[in-house]
This record gives sequence, C-alpha cells and structure tokens, in this order.
Amino acid sequence: MTQQISAATGAPSADDGGRTRWAPVVVMALAMLMVTLELSLSAVTLPAMGDDLGVGSSATQWVLLAYALPTAALALPAGRWSDRVDLRAVFLLATPAIGLTSVLAALAPNLPVLVAARVLQGVAGAVVGALYMPVVAMSVPPERRGRAMGYIATIMPLGSMGGSSLGGAIVDAYGWRPVFLLKIPVLIVVVWLGARLIPRGDKGLVPPSRSLVGDGVVLGAAVTALLVAFDRIDAGAPVAAGAAAAVAVAGGTWWARLRTARPVLDLLRRPGVGLPVLALFLSGTFTGLSYFLLPYYVADVLDAGASLTGLAMMFFIGAVALTASFGGALADRFPKALVGAAGAALTGLGVLSMLTLGPDAGLWDIGWRLAVTGAGQALFGTPVSVGILERTPPDLVGTAGGVTNTFRTLAFTVGPAVAALAYGTGGAGVPGFRSGIVLLAALQFLSVVALLPLGRGSRA
Repeated sequence: MTQQISAATGAPSADDGGRTRWAPVVVMALAMLMVTLELSLSAVTLPAMGDDLGVGSSATQWVLLAYALPTAALALPAGRWSDRVDLRAVFLLATPAIGLTSVLAALAPNLPVLVAARVLQGVAGAVVGALYMPVVAMSVPPERRGRAMGYIATIMPLGSMGGSSLGGAIVDAYGWRPVFLLKIPVLIVVVWLGARLIPRGDKGLVPPSRSLVGDGVVLGAAVTALLVAFDRIDAGAPVAAGAAAAVAVAGGTWWARLRTARPVLDLLRRPGVGLPVLALFLSGTFTGLSYFLLPYYVADVLDAGASLTGLAMMFFIGAVALTASFGGALADRFPKALVGAAGAALTGLGVLSMLTLGPDAGLWDIGWRLAVTGAGQALFGTPVSVGILERTPPDLVGTAGGVTNTFRTLAFTVGPAVAALAYGTGGAGVPGFRSGIVLLAALQFLSVVALLPLGRGSRA
C-alpha cells in the first residue's frame, strides 16, 4: 500500500494508510511529561529559592506564573502555527529549547533573570503542547486514538508524581538549582527519539506570519489579563482584578474581530467541538478543590500540615494514571460524549463526597474521595479530547489542540478563584468549604449537561 501524506501535517497519515505508529505517540508522551514537569518540579523549589535569592513567598510565586502565563496565552497561536509547518522540525526546535532555558534558570543570579528564563520556558512549552494532537492524528487511525491519548494521559501524571518526589529530595540535599537540570538527560533522549521516530513532513519550518504574530499578541494579552484578574481576586484586590478583567474583555473582543480569528471561531461553532470545549472548561474547574479548598480545610479545620494534602493528592494522581488507559479504550468502543459525561458525573460525585468529611478526617478519608475524583477526570478527559479531534477538519488539528490547551489552562485558574470566592462569602472554615464544594460540583454536572446532547444519536 502506498503511504499517503496528511493534508494537516504534511507527514504520513494514519487516516490514509490505516497503520498505527506508536513510537511517535510515546515520544510525544515523554515530551508532554517534560512540559508538565516544569510546574511540578519548580513548585517544590519555591521556599529554598526564596531563601537563596532573598525574596519573599509572594515574589517566588512569579516563578510559577512566569511559566503558566505564556503557556496559556500562546497555546492557541502555537496550535495554529503547527497546522502550517513540519511537526518534526517544530519538535526539534521547541524541545531542546526547554532544556536550554532550564539551564538558564539554573544559572540565574537573581529573580528577574529567573523569571525571564521561565517565560522562555513557557513559550517553548506552549509550542510542544500544541504538537501532541497533530502527532496523534498523523500516527494513529481514528479507531485507536482513544488508547493513544490514554497512554499520554497515563505517562504524564506518573512522571509528575515521581518527578516531584525526586525534586523534593534533591532540593533538601543540593539546593534548588540542580532541580532545573534534573530533566536534561531525559530531554536529550526525547530529542534523539523525536529526530528518529517522528516522520518528516513536506511543509518545512516557516516562521509565523505577521498576522499570526499579531493574533498571538492580542490573544496573549487578553488571556494574560484574564489570568491576572483571577489572581488578583484570589489576592483580595478587587480594583486591580476589575481593571485586568476589562483589559481581557477588550482584548478578546478585538481578537474576535480579526480576520485570523475566523477559522477558530468557525471551529468552535461546530457542535462536536464547541460543546466539548465548554465541557473541558467547566470540568477543569475541579482544581479549585485541590489547589484551594482542600489545603485550607486541612489547615483550618483539621489543624494539620501541608504534608497531609500532598500525600492525599497521591491518591488522585494514582487514580488518574490507573484509569486513563481504560478511559481511552472505552472511547474507542463507545460514544465518546457519553463516556466523557460519565467521567464528569463521577468527578462531580467525588467532589460532592467531600461534604461528608468530618473534623477528625485522616489520610484515607481524604484520599479515597480524591481517588474517585481522579478516576472521573481520567474517564472524562481522554474521550472528550478524542471526540474533539474526531470532529475537527484535518487542516485545523493543531488549532484544536491549542483551543483545548487554552480553555483547560483557563479552567485551572478559574477553579481556584471561584473556590476562594465561595470560601470567603461562605464564612471560611467548614461553611466556606462546603459552599465551595457545592459550587465546584455544580460546574462538574454542568459539563455533563454540555456533553449529553452529543451523545444522542451517536454510535459506537
């Protein structure tokens, strides 16, 4: 059989040849692991980093924000760019950049240089993150893509869990700087594998067009302003939050009127794309539980340390790792919207179960509830992502990946912000905790509502 070329990627297409190539999928899973490790590894370094550089905890938070902001702001422009270039060439450009910027971060003499290095890391991370969906599309035929996405979703939490534990041990023994170099040997292997296993396309490595750069600047400013607005809400600064929100609305309105925004808006108007993206956003707000409500409950109600929250989160991560492949397999056999809706419902039940936590709750009491929540997220995420890929035109696969990454990142910011708002208005303590739980659970069940119309009439 003659191997054909994908219109979307310029590389050999699994849609045309029907042959599954698992090697590029594994390479992308490892590359995505490197992207997610940038947050989990750097988070454990913040106290030691602050002591060494002579800055407070509020300043060290910018080490995390400096990576998260460009990752969110550039996800969509990077996805659109990936539709126009050779994926292998972009991979070999962006993945080594993660390593180079990690070295720059490790050598940073002060906080401003470190933050600048983290911004560059976020740019590289956004580009790598935009590649996983096009690589899956060109490597795996539609009937096996659930399993492929499930494998990626399995490797990432397992690696993050192990990386965070190893990073903590290295910080205690050698300080924060070697943590940024921890992934360099793995990155070298990933780049080598990518050069050998990701097929070469025929599009070349063209620079982003001027219109795409302008598109990225406007959209990036809007997304950044929105993230800052929620960060200011969490910090108790309503005036600054309102000003940032106004900038976000103005930037989003401006971007929506640009000619370059039309393909993205047309993609989102598709029922098989727009509703699942909405569901991804709604369900992604569950992070308000792990990032805000649970730590405050442990500290204020249980009078326990942060180590209890960290150990309990291992239940969540383990459940995601164990369930993701199963969710991918179900997505290949049953209607993806219905599998995703079941996962979102299970997530909502896991969040709601937190209402029954008592004042003497221990690790197991919190852990099994987080495990239910994690299993629901694993069953939800893979089928919904595969369903979006299935409904996306071949020439917009990278754009779809950028859209999902953008909305997922926004949800991870909105979730803690709305949880903090509910916690404060509910009176803090147990009442505030329960108010936040009810709100987050309601958002999970709204994501079920968004998916159910797609399940009607769909076939396995």
